[in-house]
Amino acid sequence: MSFIERHGLQDAAARERAAELLRRIEAEGIGVLRLSWPDQHGILRGKTVVAADAARALRDGIAMTTTMLLKDSAHRTAWPVFTAGGGIGMKEMQGAADFLLLPDPASFRVLPWAPHTGWLLCDAYFQDGRPVPLSPRQQLRQALDRAAGMGFGYTTGIELEFHLFRLLDPKLAPGDAGQPGTPPEVALLTQGYNYLTESRYDALDPVLETLRHAVESLDLPLRSMEVEYGPSQVEFTFDAQGAMASADTAILFRSAVKQVARRHGYHATFMCRPRIPNVMSSGWHLHQSLTERGTGRNAFIGEGGALLSGTALHFLGGLLHHARAAAAFSTPTINGYRRYRPLSLAPDRAVWGIDNRGVMVRALGQPGDRATRLENRVGEPAANPYLYMASQLHFGLDGIERGRNPGPPADTPYETEATPLPRNLGEALDALDRNETAREAFGGGFIDWFLRIKRAEIARFEAEVSEWEQREYFELF
Repeated sequence: MSFIERHGLQDAAARERAAELLRRIEAEGIGVLRLSWPDQHGILRGKTVVAADAARALRDGIAMTTTMLLKDSAHRTAWPVFTAGGGIGMKEMQGAADFLLLPDPASFRVLPWAPHTGWLLCDAYFQDGRPVPLSPRQQLRQALDRAAGMGFGYTTGIELEFHLFRLLDPKLAPGDAGQPGTPPEVALLTQGYNYLTESRYDALDPVLETLRHAVESLDLPLRSMEVEYGPSQVEFTFDAQGAMASADTAILFRSAVKQVARRHGYHATFMCRPRIPNVMSSGWHLHQSLTERGTGRNAFIGEGGALLSGTALHFLGGLLHHARAAAAFSTPTINGYRRYRPLSLAPDRAVWGIDNRGVMVRALGQPGDRATRLENRVGEPAANPYLYMASQLHFGLDGIERGRNPGPPADTPYETEATPLPRNLGEALDALDRNETAREAFGGGFIDWFLRIKRAEIARFEAEVSEWEQREYFELF
């Protein structure tokens, strides 16, 4: 029996999709399949198999070393994997053993920039058929199951800001290699600041059209492309979807943009604040609402002239109450905290407001509006979409269960007395470490695993001598 048959991982409909996929691969002359899995950092990892091996891959998955789950953002393994339990207390991880990536036939796409290439999103399983609990996509699936048990679906819409630069030097000399290597040398495509200026959009039109064709060819629900506030900064927005589809959109969009840009002589980065003079920080605004599972009705719609329902207010109360711990998932990089500045169109404290861009959570809509939603403005574009959304859902549902009160909306968000957002990643991780709601929702083992990976990055950062230190002290002392 195959892996999927042995463990009952496909129903009849899924088996038919797999059979249809094999027919399509042959009919369209697809040469290779990229089997991709979103890792703990929201980066696609995987293997490429030839089309002739597609049937086996769909039946039995492909092997991936478990050390992929143990690496920080420099690809350094943060655990002693050859000790008992692989350093993490899980026998499945010991000795750099394998787990399996099982492709989802429904996710198949032909990559428009590499038309000989098919692409499939995968889920991670241990050899005994259990889903890998450390897999971010599995964590979002569990959060959605929790919401379903409370009678809710979860809808999200994404707005992602990022920078597009002209690539001058990719830095591919042997001395540039490393963990991490030397970043590329780039040049601006536009000067700033010209927010939403048509002439600036026209200057970017050649590369934006290239990206648009790729994104639309992938059937991603693109809504708009905008010139953002800073030089070489743009924003792409997408229609609302169910949260899993929305997270899949985000992961494929980021990967596609980087690949297509590089093929055309550009460098795209979703790093929050690149160290380039005069650039502006980039954010990820996450629009979210709950739906009633029986009717599909938006559960955030207020009644009697109110903008937000009681469900929405309690969900909002959960987001604000857990804001410091949630920052570890919405802003998981050291660099992302450079964005939390007062009077900067980014939040610096846990407050909400009605159509106010200085707050952490912006309430949008009108009384009775089917599009009523909460826009969390706290995230950075490098966030793992599955963990970002799962954490928002868990903390919001906690607010509903406990009837948390968000308090009144803030008209002056940078003056209102409120809990400050973490000043750095270390503060966010400490808040997450102490948060019992997160440990119950994600599992204590998952939280400890996530904390160790991110603290490994902080330790490497703190061991470096920065340019600021060199400039400040080298001549003075």
